[in-house]
Amino acid sequence: MSDPAVIGVDLGGTNVRAGIVDGGRLADVRSVAVRSQGSERDVLEDMFGAIDAVMRKDVAGIGAGVPSVIDLKAGIVYDVQNIRSWKKVPLKAHLEERYGLPAYVNNDANCFAAGEKYFGKAKPFDHAVGLILGTGLGAGVIANGRLYSGANCGAGEFGMLPYLDQNFEAYASGQFFERVHGVTGRELSGRAERGDERALAIFAEFGGHLGEAVKAICYAVDPEVIVLGGSVSRSARFFQAAMWDAFQSFAYSITRERLKVEVSETENIAILGAAALYYDALAK
Repeated sequence: MSDPAVIGVDLGGTNVRAGIVDGGRLADVRSVAVRSQGSERDVLEDMFGAIDAVMRKDVAGIGAGVPSVIDLKAGIVYDVQNIRSWKKVPLKAHLEERYGLPAYVNNDANCFAAGEKYFGKAKPFDHAVGLILGTGLGAGVIANGRLYSGANCGAGEFGMLPYLDQNFEAYASGQFFERVHGVTGRELSGRAERGDERALAIFAEFGGHLGEAVKAICYAVDPEVIVLGGSVSRSARFFQAAMWDAFQSFAYSITRERLKVEVSETENIAILGAAALYYDALAK
């Protein structure tokens, strides 16, 4: 029996996107502009508008990914990034009341990990980390085949671990390029494409820091695979060699031999990952 149809919702500061996931495939996607400076109700209505546009009678549930801290049991989202009015919103209750369907809410990094587990590079593995290399360093953890969010939705916050004079996020995310070298990751990638030696050296430096973050992740949760996502991951070919070089000092040889690091190739992973919250909740 195939998985039931589920709606995945990805809330951002500019748009909210919703899509139907049916039979393991994304069947429909709609995007609605978010009134990010509007009231709590305004933003909720924007989300409803995106969901309404794809809703079908056979939908079994809704999953929503939100860039915020979340009370998972209550389904309450706190201090949503770039949406000023969403300080404390009982999103799960709002969705279930409107649609009469079970709803699941989690943060965007956890949705990424769940999406890769159910639809992407982490599918064959029971222990995985989805690592988002963007303006920050976010991560989600898959343990024993299930998404592990921790007691307070704080599992996988590897970017906050102390490293050098700051933390891993300061050195192993897009922040590193501007903070240390005064250049954007996008500009640096373009220069590296043209063979610019300075750009390639900066990416190698970044890869060394990322390798140290990978070591910390492996000591903490011992994954079989780490799947890289986010804007910086698209430049992986420029930093992966340096990342692996740094990882060679990891203490356990069996991990050095077995660990896989992949780059996500899954389109619309945020929507798929939100929908995966439903499948994960039903998994035994």
